[in-house]
Amino acid sequence: MHQLITPLDGPAVDPASTEALSAVYAYPDQVNHGRPWLRANMVAGLDGGAKLAGLSEGLSGDADKRIFGVLRALADVVLVGAETVRAEGYGPARVGAGFAAARAAAGQAPVPAIAVVSRSLALDLTAPLFTGPLVRTVVVTTADSPAERRRAVAEVADLVVAGEGSVDPRAAVAALAERGWTRLLTEGGPRLLGQLAAADLLDELCLSVAPLLTGGDAPRIIHDAEMPDVRRMRLVSLIEQKGFLFTRYLRRPGPDDPVTHRS
Repeated sequence: MHQLITPLDGPAVDPASTEALSAVYAYPDQVNHGRPWLRANMVAGLDGGAKLAGLSEGLSGDADKRIFGVLRALADVVLVGAETVRAEGYGPARVGAGFAAARAAAGQAPVPAIAVVSRSLALDLTAPLFTGPLVRTVVVTTADSPAERRRAVAEVADLVVAGEGSVDPRAAVAALAERGWTRLLTEGGPRLLGQLAAADLLDELCLSVAPLLTGGDAPRIIHDAEMPDVRRMRLVSLIEQKGFLFTRYLRRPGPDDPVTHRS
């Protein structure tokens, strides 16, 4: 059995346990005081490709899906680009029954909301993401997006206007935090993650590395982004299971950082 080993000869933690993973991936205390924390969850192959046959699904595995579920269960809102919604066939968020009590105790809704970033609003409004969510889907767009589409979207989702010409990532995150959603999770895709990182909004990166060489022209996890400077990250946890590596990086130190774990 693969395990997380705490430093200083601390007790081993079973990564197959959702309770143990919830502790490892817990959000910092600042989220309880109105200060948002933005976490990204991405997957890539050994040669850096973020997709296989056009989808991230081909890079995933059982352990990756388990961590994916835990990260969603801890979040208030999942921020995702419209291109990813269309390509990956996004539906409403679901959370395992074992998380219900913890979410209720934290004052969270039964499931996280999905917030879709879209300038064009070219979305299938008849899809389950809009017709059957437990928590109403949010669409983040611009002030100059097509007015007729905005009216249609507003009938099935909460509309957030953030920026003009292109979505302003800072305004988008601020608008979500104003709703009390301080535990933010983004699942990309690579273009949205690039925009968030370029705006210096990314607090944490959870990167799953699949033991695959994929080749091709798949984008990296950050794509088409002009970074004003490099963002220095530091590793705070590492899990290995069946050749997959599950890393967690923070961009800035602080008293609320979790204990470092190593395999």
